[in-house]
Amino acid sequence: MEHAVRHDTGSLLASRAPWAALVVDDDAGVRQSLRLCLEAASARVLGVATGGAALQALDRGHFDVVFLDLWLGADAGLDLLPEILQRQPDAGVIVVTAYASIESAVNAIKRGAVDYVPKPFTPDQIRVAARRVIEGQRLRRRLAELEDELDESGERAFFESRSPVFLRFMQITARAAASDAVLLLRGESGTGKNVLARWVRANSPRADAPFVTVNCPALSGDLMTSALFGHRRGAFTGAIADVAGKVQESEGGTLLLDEVGELTADAQARLLRFLNDQTYERLGEPRERQADVRLIAATNRDLEAEVRAGRLREDLFYRLNVLTLSLPALRERPEDILPLAHRYLSIFRGQQRRKGLGFSPAAEDVMQRHLWPGNLRELRNAVERGVILARGEMVDLAELGLAASMRADAETVVQAPQVGALVSIEALEREHIARVVARAPSLEAAARILDIDATTLQRKRKRYGLA
Repeated sequence: MEHAVRHDTGSLLASRAPWAALVVDDDAGVRQSLRLCLEAASARVLGVATGGAALQALDRGHFDVVFLDLWLGADAGLDLLPEILQRQPDAGVIVVTAYASIESAVNAIKRGAVDYVPKPFTPDQIRVAARRVIEGQRLRRRLAELEDELDESGERAFFESRSPVFLRFMQITARAAASDAVLLLRGESGTGKNVLARWVRANSPRADAPFVTVNCPALSGDLMTSALFGHRRGAFTGAIADVAGKVQESEGGTLLLDEVGELTADAQARLLRFLNDQTYERLGEPRERQADVRLIAATNRDLEAEVRAGRLREDLFYRLNVLTLSLPALRERPEDILPLAHRYLSIFRGQQRRKGLGFSPAAEDVMQRHLWPGNLRELRNAVERGVILARGEMVDLAELGLAASMRADAETVVQAPQVGALVSIEALEREHIARVVARAPSLEAAARILDIDATTLQRKRKRYGLA
């Protein structure tokens, strides 16, 4: 029975991505014993003998678990606890001691330790204590992610597709998810880049590791660099405490930079360095740090145009553009419009307690023909509006808020040159190029759709006054 328990505990830890442990003990034999025990559970282990060495190690790298001896020579290990937690608040500190007592255990927990292991210990005791910490961290991360997803109800339907275009796209995405390369997600606003990034993480080797998002447009100046890489107290006005930064928070996992084209020049330079060698520095701290993080960047901007305008570093663009996925717009997967609408309807009528509510035939017809420039977000909002405003048992056209946009679409169609109309080939070509460029995520993508090279497309845009 003992053997079975030992095997199960080890496999629970070994099944996860590698994790890091710091052992702080002045006894070399204890450090070696803990190292062997933890390495058998897939941990990367660093052992140190003093409090000063422990703090230096915490400044250099990230640790999931810290095993701390109650006494380090003449020094009390518990006096080190506040310093450990200040440097890495998410680390789980486990106190190990040969002087076990209820009083010392209570004192350790009061100071911030998460567990207490007496000496002599068995390998199982150490692995069980570590497993509790790792599992607790994983559950807290998952809870935070679920809270973030509450406002994205129904986005799981995003992957339930009947569209050949989208199904082919997801086949490519699955291969990209299995890689550890930098991933660039491109697409119009509302196409689901954040949802796709979460799917990529969930289907990657880092599925159980942290997933951290940085919303780049919400930050500026020092705040952006600090949010990414952290800062030391006093690094800039308002920096009243040390901040770890999102890179450290995502150690071992995945970091999503949403709207990466909004990064400041300083943040771009630091990100480029990080992508080149996985090293970075906090603001106000000259010490170099390392992190093992997979980067996913998302944007609805034409990054090539940003490079030409000097707003995005060309070398950073090439480092981000290793593996690129361009999400299809909703109008490019028309087979999915009504199934998605009914999925959203099911969600919102449940929230509004409107069980029997459905779409009128006119509403379904309009939804199928609408161009959806806002993509999934626009569809979701239209259905929610319709459920709230519906007076009878049917959501009709006016309640979806699409009547005006359909009239505008109809006017555009009447005014635009039509195939077979008495207009020149040039007028038709100009209109076709304008529409394709407006819908494509980039000029390069538009050139591929038009089956011409990017230089020819640029020349035609200038000729027709579209540049």
